[in-house]
Order: sequence, then C-alpha cells, then structure tokens
Amino acid sequence: MTILSVKGLRAGYGRVPILHGIDFDVEAGSCIGILGHNGMGKSTLLKTIVGQIPATAGSVSFDGRDVTRKATHLRCNSGIGYIPQGREIFPNLSVRENLQMGLLRLADRNERRPSFERVLEEFPRLKALLDRRGGVLSGGEQQILAIARSLAGSPKLLMLDEPTEGIQPSIVDEIIEILKSLRISRGLTVLLVEQKLDFIEALVDSTFVIQRGKITGSLASADLKNTATVREFVGFS
Repeated sequence: MTILSVKGLRAGYGRVPILHGIDFDVEAGSCIGILGHNGMGKSTLLKTIVGQIPATAGSVSFDGRDVTRKATHLRCNSGIGYIPQGREIFPNLSVRENLQMGLLRLADRNERRPSFERVLEEFPRLKALLDRRGGVLSGGEQQILAIARSLAGSPKLLMLDEPTEGIQPSIVDEIIEILKSLRISRGLTVLLVEQKLDFIEALVDSTFVIQRGKITGSLASADLKNTATVREFVGFS
C-alpha cells in the first residue's frame, strides 16, 4: 500500500524555485533514500512534504488523504514524523521534557504514558539521561533523543534529514540498528535524506536520486555498493 504519494511537486523560497516537479511514491513499511549533492533540493523536499514550505504546484498525499494545503501540525498529527538537519531538540529542556513534547501529538492522554514507556524500552540509552538537559548531550545522543521524541508521537512515516551529521561512528552504527528494529517492531516507514553511502546502503530498499530539484533516477540498495553506478548518477565516490 502506498503511504506517501508526491506528484508534480514544486516549491521554493520566495521567487526562487527549488523543486521542479517531483514525482515518487513510498510504500508502507519501506525505507526509501533520497540521494544528491548539497543544494539539489533534498531538504526542501522534506520541508515541503511536512508543510514547512508551501507547495506552489503539485500534490502531497499521505495515508490516502491529500495534505498539500494542510498545516504542519495537522500533517504531524496525521502520522508524519520529521527530524530536520541539526536535530532541533529543545536544549534547555531535560530529556524527559523533550520526550513529553513528542507525546503531545497523541490526542488521547491515556496513550501517552504507555508510549513514553515504550520509547524508553526502544531507546535504553536515554533511561540514564532523563534528567539531563538536551543541550549538554553529545551530538549522537541528541540525534537518538530526536528520533525518540518523534517516535513518542507514534508516527507512521519518519523522515530524517542527514541524521549522521556530526555524529561519532559508534552511534551511527547504533542508529542503523535502531531504525532497522523500528521498521520491524512498529512497521515504520522511513524516508531518509543522507550523503553517507554506507549508512544509506545499510538501511534502504531503494533510493531516489535528486538533481537540480528533479528526481532523475533510482538505485536499488545493491547499486549503492557499485562506485561506478553511483558516480554515474550523482558523482559520489
């Protein structure tokens, strides 16, 4: 079943167009990568899907409903989780309070405590950090907190923008295992913007290549191991 459908999507900043007619579908339970150089529209695409940037043309459908003109908070409440580049946790709030902010997306208050407990079981590293301010955590711990905060609201789709940026290798490996586990335990769908090929290859079922605001091709997971193929599409090595 298709959970996210993007058709003819155009968006930009003021009079500067960035996306020039993006088309792709994401199947429920899959992990899809978005690969491309800086400045090609990857972050703009995620921000437009979640509603932080308005679409100037085209459509975004999520879970069978057109959300193109919906406000960001309504898209999040419908089941879209988004972790931007830089994580954007609340640095002056404790880990516990950051997680509680994620729980606010659950309209049924009776669901909040079980969700909080489930998140701590899925992210045991955070148990010892609950009373620590988010701003004093390492970059890797902040990224884990950002993922946990988003999962506290029980999203169906999790979108991550450059999740390995500024993170030590040991926690990058931990995040890979976390995301693999969440796909199984929650049936979570993941849309992943990333430039580290080993990270994206370890997780995705397939990858869309974006160049100058357009999807120009797709790569199977196995293709990401082939340097010549990747270079042909995006010039990475």
